[in-house]
Amino acid sequence: MKLRPGRPHEAAALTELALRSKAHWGYDDAFLAACRDELTVTPGDTAGGRAVVAEEEGRVLGFTTLSGEPPEGALGMMFVEPDTIGRGAGRILFEHTMAQARRLGFEALTIDADPNAEPFYTAMGAVRIGATPSGSIPGRELPLLRIALGAQPG
Repeated sequence: MKLRPGRPHEAAALTELALRSKAHWGYDDAFLAACRDELTVTPGDTAGGRAVVAEEEGRVLGFTTLSGEPPEGALGMMFVEPDTIGRGAGRILFEHTMAQARRLGFEALTIDADPNAEPFYTAMGAVRIGATPSGSIPGRELPLLRIALGAQPG
């Protein structure tokens, strides 16, 4: 598995990957349609090296995006192909993105997590600090997490 910057021409493919990944949790078609705008990756989202793609033998396994400006930012998106969940792509992407954020001067990142992904993020060191309204589903709240980036883990 290798990591590389996302490319503007991949925006549509990354959007579809995000929707497949979201569907892994059993959400129905109506829910996914409501989330489409929020999960759409634009060519601009890949600008400036802030989108990272994990790939293996030419196949995209997952991606992350980093947003905001130091000292506080956000893990904008993080999705992996459903058939790769549990194989380490998420961990590798997450750790790389945290290291990148440190290099860019971020001190902490927030994460608006899908409730099903919250255990992954807390296992990676994030702490729940509250809830945030869903940008897609009125009345739905998402776990709001924060990860302090301090020193590089040992």
